[in-house]
Amino acid sequence: MNDIPHILLVEDNQDDYEATLRSLKKSHFLNPVHWCKNGKDALDYLYNEGNYADDIETRLPDLILLDLNMPGVDGRQVLKKIKADPKKRSIPVVILTTSKDHKDIEACYDMGASTYIQKPVDFEGLTQAIRTMKDYWFGVAILPDHDNI
Repeated sequence: MNDIPHILLVEDNQDDYEATLRSLKKSHFLNPVHWCKNGKDALDYLYNEGNYADDIETRLPDLILLDLNMPGVDGRQVLKKIKADPKKRSIPVVILTTSKDHKDIEACYDMGASTYIQKPVDFEGLTQAIRTMKDYWFGVAILPDHDNI
């Protein structure tokens, strides 16, 4: 694994993306974050297709923050494809969404989501959720080494 783990943030709402980035910075998270604005872009990034076909800098993320409700390819479809792929299924996927629908929660865990977090409505709540997530995933958990898979 490269020394500094990085995150793939899949979020179609620019305001939510910027709030998440501010929360990460406020939590002293200095790791690289790559933003994909929709599910198709995320799959292209993960599979070196589309705009990322010739990008030699693209590498598998160490953690994926995934919104569910996006137009076109939604987060459910992205999660399903990641967890069906033997080379990518070990990447932790944190669902970060506004949905608190129990069907979504059950379905995401059934498909292999690592964590399901409902986005807090205010910035301080989001910052606390991000800080807790950062402390766990980058302080307690041991992440898989995707460079050797």
